[in-house]
Amino acid sequence: MRLVIELSVFEQIPFASEQETDSERILTAHLQRFELLANKLDGITAQRVIMILNYFKIAFRHLSKNSGFAAINSIGLASGMTAAILIMLWVRSEFNFDRFYADNDRIYAVGMKDVWAGESVEHFYTPKPMARALKTDFPEIQTITRVDKGTGFLLTRQDIKLAKEPGVFVDSTFLNIFDYKVIAGNPQEALKNPNQIVLTKSLAERLFGHSNPINQTIRLDSTQVSTVSAIIEDIPDHSFMKGSTYLVPWTLMEKIGYSDDYWGNNSIQTYIKLHQNVNIDQFQKTIQYYLRKHTDTKVANFIQPIGDQWLYSKFTAQGKPTSPRIIMVRSFIAIACLILLIASINFMNLSTAQSEKRAKEVGVRKVVGASKKLLIGQFLTESMVISFISGLLSLLITLIALPYFNELVSRELVIPFDDLLFWAAFAGFIFVSGILSGSYPAFYLSSFLPTKVLKGKYLHIQQTFNPRKILVVSQFCIAIILIVTTLSIRRQIKHAQNRETGYNKERLVSIVDQGDIRKNSLLIKNELLSSRIAKQVSRTSAPLTKTMSFNYMEWDGKPKDDNTIFARMGADENLVKTAELELVAGRDFDLTQFPTDSGAMIINESAAKVFNFDDPIGKTVVDGRKWHIVGVVKDFIQESPFSAISPLVIQGAFSGTQVTNIRLNDHVSTSDALTAMEKIFKAYNPDYPFEYSFVDRNYAEKFKDFQQLGTLSSLFALLTIFISCLGLFGLTAYMAENRTKEIGIHKVLGASIFKIMRMLSQDFVLLVVLSCLVAFPIAYYIADHLLSEYTYRIAITWDIFVAAGLGALIIALLTMSYHAIKAALINPVVSLRDE
Repeated sequence: MRLVIELSVFEQIPFASEQETDSERILTAHLQRFELLANKLDGITAQRVIMILNYFKIAFRHLSKNSGFAAINSIGLASGMTAAILIMLWVRSEFNFDRFYADNDRIYAVGMKDVWAGESVEHFYTPKPMARALKTDFPEIQTITRVDKGTGFLLTRQDIKLAKEPGVFVDSTFLNIFDYKVIAGNPQEALKNPNQIVLTKSLAERLFGHSNPINQTIRLDSTQVSTVSAIIEDIPDHSFMKGSTYLVPWTLMEKIGYSDDYWGNNSIQTYIKLHQNVNIDQFQKTIQYYLRKHTDTKVANFIQPIGDQWLYSKFTAQGKPTSPRIIMVRSFIAIACLILLIASINFMNLSTAQSEKRAKEVGVRKVVGASKKLLIGQFLTESMVISFISGLLSLLITLIALPYFNELVSRELVIPFDDLLFWAAFAGFIFVSGILSGSYPAFYLSSFLPTKVLKGKYLHIQQTFNPRKILVVSQFCIAIILIVTTLSIRRQIKHAQNRETGYNKERLVSIVDQGDIRKNSLLIKNELLSSRIAKQVSRTSAPLTKTMSFNYMEWDGKPKDDNTIFARMGADENLVKTAELELVAGRDFDLTQFPTDSGAMIINESAAKVFNFDDPIGKTVVDGRKWHIVGVVKDFIQESPFSAISPLVIQGAFSGTQVTNIRLNDHVSTSDALTAMEKIFKAYNPDYPFEYSFVDRNYAEKFKDFQQLGTLSSLFALLTIFISCLGLFGLTAYMAENRTKEIGIHKVLGASIFKIMRMLSQDFVLLVVLSCLVAFPIAYYIADHLLSEYTYRIAITWDIFVAAGLGALIIALLTMSYHAIKAALINPVVSLRDE
């Protein structure tokens, strides 16, 4: 009986006037049809369905009569939802990295663990002969493969030539472990012969068009002819093999002399697939000291799940997996939640701000029999309607923004419209957003006592406890935390960019060997120097911004517990002059005056500290062969500019070289120099295109991930500020409207526009200041934790907090100024007319 009374209450108390708009008539007509259908159900069920329909009818009427506030709520909530959707699509792709293989839980990467200078050092570079030995010695291993991404053959088919295609040397078992989709060919036989090659679909189309490429031949460089044995789908972006376009057998590497059996050369990756039900903890213990059986070293081995390598590439001192990337992922999950929370707070703020208008409505409904439960249902329905509208709007915005977001994160993200799980998650997303946004207003508004609000005592209730203050403080706290974090990240990037690199990277060009470059390297060098295009030329085993590999060294006086891993690269001569390294002791390589420099070594300061020689010049170091030290250079950055510099040994020409480094002449323009260089290289290497890279641009690539973090942080910080200001804009409008008569009285009594603006703004200014005091310690903790993974990092100083606080305050004042000035300019005759 009570349910019938409550339903009649809702029918008798419309939100608006009796005159309905066209949209309201259409809605009413549709709802009446649903009511007719509902009446065919049993009594209680019909009444409940009609009650829910009335919820929607009244919600629509209320929102249409308060379209301004509804629009602000919808835009704010849609903005928050869009940010959350974009972030979660990116997070989903991060967690899916290398987790899509059929036997993903049994695939592991083999790693090396050591301790240097009291810190744990882990990497996943292994010696080439290790794979075969592991397969022989460990029955737990079902399959094993090696991976070397150093391949860059010129691919030729008839008149088509493709250079620098990123290929990979792999064992014949590779496709048994990593089950990339095979379009054509037999994956079991595709990599057994050294004259075979596996192409990705896109590369096959570029070489063969739409014809069948299976059993067709391709020339690799100018000598090797390979037969296409299989075609696989393009490697997805969320794979460690991303970007690779073809696979060639490991036996080809052995055939052309690129492989070796030296256990001290850690330069390739090794992956294993274990049998089912293998005890991983026991296997970890068994493999731990495996490398010590083959080398005189204290290094330990371990395995890591392939799905963890992307997000957990490093380890803490306690051995727990971590990395800056997982910290970044967790940070953005938190940002997504915070942005959605801010949008929800906006809804709460604006809903409770209108509570005075709805107080008497609630009072009347309660007097005529409406229960608190029914009122809560009505208010939650309103929030769910706004949440649904916002959800649809956010999907539209996401579709528009996704291409730009993909470019920003260098990832091909898509909305999985064909996935039922996505729609279930999206529906849950809308539901949670609606409940989160509408819960507090629903309970708050439904709790009004009719005996007080109908006597006009609501204002006293509002002044005793104003929930908007807590919500505004919470909102601006989140915004200030994001501003401080963003400023810290940007300062850290600038700090690392300004770090002394240890060499001159300007006007320095690198050209990786292709075809006949290595054979004609001396002729090319002489012509570059004689034509005065180049100031200096030197060849190295790897680009200056990378190390070739990591090795262990032996020397007289080496402590027994020293397990230092040395970065290693090779060079022929004049490296110090070409790179303009700073020579601390000794000399540069000089093969003309000192032919024995092919077996010489230049070390950096960090390596000199490890060797601990009184005078390193002339001393001998061993890593399979003897190298005599001829020079010591100041530390220079090759790997991450955010980390400490590793001890480095630069070995002479016996170590092999494959990169030509050219210091351009200062008196020749860059464009003229490149044009002249192209003619020289084409003369000695006619079958290959002239391809080069600038060292300063290669170095800039090291900041890419961190710059993405900074850009994303800035973007979402701005969005947070926008949503916060949107709510503040609505609150100021509401406050100015409610205080119109008060403002008129103040103006009649002589108050200036400035005083009225101050009166309207001072409460919010105090709330922003309070937000700063609450947010600063939290922001410091978050920023410090975010930067803690980097050895070379900034100190978080007070000026960052001052900038964030002043920025938030100025933005808040600018947001409030429009309605404050508008209210202050109203003619008091108009505002006080009904008095």
